[in-house]
Amino acid sequence: MLLGWVLTLGACKKDFGDLNEPTVQSFTSNATVAELNNLVSGTESGLRNNLALYLDDVGIIGREMYHFSNSEPRYVTDLLGASGATLSGSNFYIANTWASRYQVIKNCNILEEAATSTSLISPQEVSGYLGFAQTIKAYQLLMCLNQTDSNGIRVDVSDPNDLGPFVGPTAALAAISGLLDSAATNFANATIDYTLAGFSSYSDAAGLLQVNRALAARVDVYQSNWAAALTDLSASFFSLQGDLTAGVYDVFSTGSGDQLNTFFIPQNQTGEIRVAHPSYAADIEAGDDRIGKATLRTAVASLDGLSSNRDVWVYTSSTAPIPIVRNEELVLIYAEANIQNNDLNDGVTALNVIREAHGLAAYSGAMTSAALLTEMLNQRRYSLYCEGHRWVDMRRYGLLGTLPIDRPGDQVWTEFPLPVSETP
Repeated sequence: MLLGWVLTLGACKKDFGDLNEPTVQSFTSNATVAELNNLVSGTESGLRNNLALYLDDVGIIGREMYHFSNSEPRYVTDLLGASGATLSGSNFYIANTWASRYQVIKNCNILEEAATSTSLISPQEVSGYLGFAQTIKAYQLLMCLNQTDSNGIRVDVSDPNDLGPFVGPTAALAAISGLLDSAATNFANATIDYTLAGFSSYSDAAGLLQVNRALAARVDVYQSNWAAALTDLSASFFSLQGDLTAGVYDVFSTGSGDQLNTFFIPQNQTGEIRVAHPSYAADIEAGDDRIGKATLRTAVASLDGLSSNRDVWVYTSSTAPIPIVRNEELVLIYAEANIQNNDLNDGVTALNVIREAHGLAAYSGAMTSAALLTEMLNQRRYSLYCEGHRWVDMRRYGLLGTLPIDRPGDQVWTEFPLPVSETP
């Protein structure tokens, strides 16, 4: 269970109050291992805040799903661009996700300050805390950038009284990559004194380094840095023969004070539901077991001119974990990097690992980069369904215009606006 306290501090002083409160000072003045570990636990717990909303945001715009809600029409108006609707920086779908991610980043900044200013731990222990804080900070910044894209993000928010500037995607990705590299250096010389609920087999220094390199490989492909992606994969937990579900997760429980997975909604509900975009089943190959991620409903669900006969069934209980990064994504990164490097046979080998794992025959299409990239994106679509990737993938390949328009006048958005509180 994740019961750690999360500091309710955000990116901006103007949004989240004075950061010079005694509670913060107590963590940054010769902190004990117990205090540092409380920050670690709270930081991991904070990863889950508004995570379901983030998956809604990117999943709806990426035409993976609909969220039908009688109490919140903006899921089918603003996020789908209905009837002239636009995305607003004052609305919950960006303000809440942005604040949650930067709250975690602030926790990471406090953890870094606390670990480097205490005399009660060894240099190796300091490295362990720094590696975790920098890795998580990079991951959270990447999620923010996934939403706002060319509108940019603030990378440097260490001083709430002097926030760093907004930077665009190229500079932001470079900074995120740099944070991950710095964390990797720390993990290479680290002693780990904390436990992480969702990191299972990857909770020691060597395992955390593998997780770090897995996230670095994701950033590499976002930067079109194919050689670096392969190098980072080789230092991660990537395995062509391994369990595709192996990885690290946000975990949930029914324990007192803990959180449930709010993306989960039981099948065949009415009112508040998540249903698969009709194209998911229409486009899937016969025999693909990933159809089980979108199960048939007993009755068609409809709202505001939209309808679907399949529930989203990726997270099948209120305690189902949500992936941070797992081996199935890494296999697909390996395929992508090799195809982009024109190592087509290695790319096909990886794609066949995915295909055969889901009941499909080996790839038999054209052996061209273009055909294989199409196949790779298709496999990512089904393997990583409702894990937060489809919209980003289609954007980075310039294919947003190929996503379906469900009603006349609907839009496929390229990016979210900045929250109004952050507008420079």
